[in-house]
Amino acid sequence: MGTDTNATNRTRSLWVLCSVPFIMVLGNSMLIPVLPQIREALDLSLYQVGLLITAFSAPASVSILFAGYLADRYGRKVVMVPALVVYGVGGLLAGAAAMLLGDSYPYIFAARIIQGIGAGGTYQIAMVLASDLYADAERSRALGLLESWNGVGKVISPIAGAAAAVLSWYAPFFVYGVLALPIALGVHLLVSEEPTDDTPGGLGQYLGQLSEILRTKTISFLVALLAGFIILLLLFGVLSYAADEMEVDFHIGTLNRGLIIAIPVGVMAITAYVSGTLLQNQMEHLLRWAVAGGTGLFAAGLLSAILLTSPTASLIILAFLGLATGLTLPALNTLITSSAPIETRGLTTAFYGTVRFLGVAFGPPAFGLLAARGRILLLATTGIAAAVTAVLSAMFINPEQMVPPDILGETSKSSSD
Repeated sequence: MGTDTNATNRTRSLWVLCSVPFIMVLGNSMLIPVLPQIREALDLSLYQVGLLITAFSAPASVSILFAGYLADRYGRKVVMVPALVVYGVGGLLAGAAAMLLGDSYPYIFAARIIQGIGAGGTYQIAMVLASDLYADAERSRALGLLESWNGVGKVISPIAGAAAAVLSWYAPFFVYGVLALPIALGVHLLVSEEPTDDTPGGLGQYLGQLSEILRTKTISFLVALLAGFIILLLLFGVLSYAADEMEVDFHIGTLNRGLIIAIPVGVMAITAYVSGTLLQNQMEHLLRWAVAGGTGLFAAGLLSAILLTSPTASLIILAFLGLATGLTLPALNTLITSSAPIETRGLTTAFYGTVRFLGVAFGPPAFGLLAARGRILLLATTGIAAAVTAVLSAMFINPEQMVPPDILGETSKSSSD
């Protein structure tokens, strides 16, 4: 009976945790199709409007480090619930500034910073808690499910953002508060957290444990972080560039832009769930090649876009890039969260979250700057970056070094049964 109850609690907790990456990804993805509308309403450049993405993601990349330590020190939920509240309030402040103030860009920018600070304590901490709950071969499936709901959020968010923008360009900001606050309550009431007596005794001891992880797993760990940074920088750069191209070159309206952008992220969500399930059964054999293959496919998609310029070909390439991202991220999630024991898993995963947020932060403005120098240079530069990442991943990521033997052993056993 006790085992059945624990399994039920874990399942319920996992499904509630899935709402956390769902709401977190709205922070940027919901604004992507609306950026041209915001740009016109506030009379901004492509670079300036891209900074609204950076204003959210850069603070998140910093706050997640503190959130990771606090989650290891005091518990996962005690960090995640207030973070969701701050995230929602930041969105409400941005919407209020846009609605009530004349020259609202600086105030929206500041509110996005507040929202980003809250975002730092959301998805990666949910990943850590899910990893705590599933400490065996099921971890890949659980993390793949979280990543797929991150993808579902990416599918729904451009459509939701575009639909809300029909009312007003600033209406999407209010959606954050409407969704984040109930989710915070749900996490508080419904998610189970595994108690542990192995929390770090102090910051010095904690950093010592963390440095030992880095010392023994340096190359694999750093290359995995690089892959996470590059894949999200390229994804959000491509999506923001595509949204602007649809507006300027093809005169596609806001709602239709949202529907089109939903296609590649929908492919990503499906691929993330499927690849997470496959990794559960063949972890030892597929982790390295999922990362190398996914980043390699991303490179192929970007480089092929140099020659294929029709709207139909561009849509197919976008879907292809979604597939590549969905293949890469669940494998990276498993590698990073499995590389540390439970008492330091929060901050270890926070490093990963930091580079992911930095990738998202730099993607849109970087693509904006490169786009000013020509489409071919943009695609060639980013395609080569993805290709180099694929080669480094194939050469240096070592699952046997990063993932504990008990997990690899269980997956090898299950795949041979």
